[in-house]
Amino acid sequence: MVTKEKVGQVTAEECAEIKQLFERRNGLVELVKIITPDNDALYEKVVADMGATATKFQQWWNEKAAKYQWKSHPNGNWEINFDTCEVFLLINQ
Repeated sequence: MVTKEKVGQVTAEECAEIKQLFERRNGLVELVKIITPDNDALYEKVVADMGATATKFQQWWNEKAAKYQWKSHPNGNWEINFDTCEVFLLINQ
């Protein structure tokens, strides 16, 4: 069972930042699925970009959580609604 609780809201600019990172991360995940193993240079570039994007993605969440003092939980993660810029805490129970 997953519970969902609104814990905050970010600005439209902040929402756009995380949406861009989210879409980039998803695009890279899809790209790595179709790259053939014999294309080492492209594969390494995509993997490096995935790592950098994942770091920026997590850094955004860490910075905003500290800025807005969002509630957290050991079994939880935050989720954002890109339409409303609301942030929710999802807890797996």
